[in-house]
Amino acid sequence: MAALARPDLGALSARLAEVEGYLHIEEKRGKVAELEAKSAEPGFWDNAEAAREVMARLAAARDDVSGIDTAHERLDDARAALELADETGDEDLLAEAATLASKLEGDLSELELSSWFTDDLDHGDAIVTVTPGQGGLEAQDWCEMLFRMYLRYCDRRGWKVTVNDAPAAEVIGIDRATFTVSGKNAYGMLRAEQGVHRLVRISPTDDKKRRQTTFAGVEVLPVLPDDVEVEIDPNDLRIDVYHASGHGGQGVNTTDSAVRITHLPTGTVVTCQNERSQLQNKAFAMKILKSRLYEMELQKRAAELDELRGPKHEIGFGNQIRSYVLYPYQLVKDLRTGVETGNVESVLEDGDLDKFVVGYHRWVVGGGEAS
Repeated sequence: MAALARPDLGALSARLAEVEGYLHIEEKRGKVAELEAKSAEPGFWDNAEAAREVMARLAAARDDVSGIDTAHERLDDARAALELADETGDEDLLAEAATLASKLEGDLSELELSSWFTDDLDHGDAIVTVTPGQGGLEAQDWCEMLFRMYLRYCDRRGWKVTVNDAPAAEVIGIDRATFTVSGKNAYGMLRAEQGVHRLVRISPTDDKKRRQTTFAGVEVLPVLPDDVEVEIDPNDLRIDVYHASGHGGQGVNTTDSAVRITHLPTGTVVTCQNERSQLQNKAFAMKILKSRLYEMELQKRAAELDELRGPKHEIGFGNQIRSYVLYPYQLVKDLRTGVETGNVESVLEDGDLDKFVVGYHRWVVGGGEAS
């Protein structure tokens, strides 16, 4: 086994110091102490929603501090193991040093990713909508495939998912999917998925087994914190209620619990039918509407580029950000970054998307496009 050279640990040490600076870790330690003191104040939980927001900020700050502390411990342990290996010639200690260095490299990659997120919204939750594009009925099937892929990806990262709306299509797949993702850096990570996704495969509905190309669009919006004001005049809203149908042929709700909200001035339509309660569905729908109207306001201020969603394109040929090819060969390739894999099953079935998400953000930081 090749010896682990000291310059390797030196490079990792330099990366750690750089990330520590990017994350302003000493300020984060102060923030942890401040928020811990706040959470211990009498009456802290009197306003449950505000308290939950404070606890979420505390958890995020603690994660960054803990991540840096763990990285320092691994670096120290790797150095100690390497020094002992040099003194004794013990191959096991060499292997231990190499293992610790490898884990440290993984830790640093995750911490670096977090340090790239400079907007406060990046660290918060996300609202994801998947919509069928060109490709007829099979685009609805592709929409469902992407939906399930994202559910698995969120599960891999330990994020909580709340499905707001995912009605089954009449023949195959789903009409659309809207879901809220809660977890550290959820919006920052998932905005890498914003755009058109292209699938090439043998058509599952064609008796002649011809190759079919289908498209779906992915929209990613931030869940806005309570201190972001979006004024909505109740007179500008049309609210319709209807029977909510379960996805995949499950039971149909016998009450009018599903909610459709139309913002009349902009024509924006939001639906939500996941919850049994009409009030809960309305609350979720209003949250999504608020995020979409906030995005529209940003569009007005940004004449050239939409800061959150990117340029708007038809969900079809020539506009895809990523291609998933199942036939005549197996390949998933991101057309922005060049990141690719031949293990299509790991992506679609297991939600192994980190290589694409991290690759996108590394590309952005490197000047690929404005984030």
